[in-house]
Amino acid sequence: MKLQTQIPLKKAENQIDYNSQLVVLGSCFANNIGDKLAYYKFWALQNPFGVLFHPLAIENLISRAIQEESYTGEEVFFLNERWQCYDAHSDLSSVAKEDLLGSLNSGLSKTKLYINKASHIFITLGTAWTYQLKESGKEVANCHKVPQLAFKKELLSIEKIVQSLEAIVHQIQTINTKTQIVFTVSPVRHLKDGFLENQLSKAHLISAVHQIIKKGNALYFPSYELMMDELRDYRFYGNDLVHPNDLAITYIWEKFVSVWIAQEAWPTMEKVAAVQSGLNHRPFNPESLKHQEFLKALDQKITYLQKKYPYMKF
Repeated sequence: MKLQTQIPLKKAENQIDYNSQLVVLGSCFANNIGDKLAYYKFWALQNPFGVLFHPLAIENLISRAIQEESYTGEEVFFLNERWQCYDAHSDLSSVAKEDLLGSLNSGLSKTKLYINKASHIFITLGTAWTYQLKESGKEVANCHKVPQLAFKKELLSIEKIVQSLEAIVHQIQTINTKTQIVFTVSPVRHLKDGFLENQLSKAHLISAVHQIIKKGNALYFPSYELMMDELRDYRFYGNDLVHPNDLAITYIWEKFVSVWIAQEAWPTMEKVAAVQSGLNHRPFNPESLKHQEFLKALDQKITYLQKKYPYMKF
C-alpha cells in the first residue's frame, strides 16, 4: 500500500563532503538546514545578516559584500531603545550604534570571504512580497516594527525576481566561478500576507527560479515541494500551523543528505553526532569513575575529529 507520492530525487554530481566550504543564505528555512550543517560540523557561513526573506534583500547583502560597500551611521536608525538597520534582521540590532555598525560590516567581510572560497552556496527564497519605504523608495529586508503606514507593500513580478537572481549569480561569479549555486523555495507559509497571496508569492518565486535553472548557472532543491507533496498533513507543522516542525525538518534534511552529501561523509557525520550526544549528556554523578572514563573517551573522539578537520569546534 502506497500512502504518499514521492518526489523523484537523484544524487547531485558535485556533492558536499567535509572538505567543502558552504554558504547558506535566505529565509528561516535556510536556518533550519544551516543548523543541521552546523550540528554535523560542516564548514559553513549561515545568514550573517540574520534571516532574509526576499531575493532583493539577499542580492543587497551579496552585492554590498563583494563590492565592499561598508555601512555608515546614516544607514542605521534608533527605535524601541535599539539601533536597527533596514538591510538586516532584528537579531543584529544593538543598544550601541557602533556595535550594530561593527556587526554589519563584519558580516559583509565574512560574506565576501566565504563566497570567495565556497564550494557550494545554498539560497532559500521565502517570499516575493516586499516593503518599500514611502519616503525614500528603499526596499527593506525587515520592517523592525516601524508603523505599517511608513511602507508600501509590493509583490515582486516574476521578471523582477529573475533579474535579482541573475544579479546574485553574476555577482558571485565575479569572484568565484567554480562554486555551485543551489536555490530552494522555503516551505514556510507566509499567511500574514493572506492565503491566496502566499500561494501567488511562492508561484512567482518558483517560476523565476526555474528560469534561472534552465540557463544552467544554478541547481534547485525541492524543499517546498517535499513539504507540500510528501508531507501533506498538519501533523508536520508547528503549533502555529505555518512553520515545519522538527519531524518535517528532519525529513527534508534526510532528503537533502541523500542528494547533496557524499556517502563517504556519512561515517564522519555519525562520529560528530556521537560527540554531540556525549556533550549533551548529563550524568547522575559527575564525580564517578564511570563518568570520568566517559569524558576521557569523548575527549579522544573530539581530538580524532579535530586532527582530521582542524576547523571543527565543539
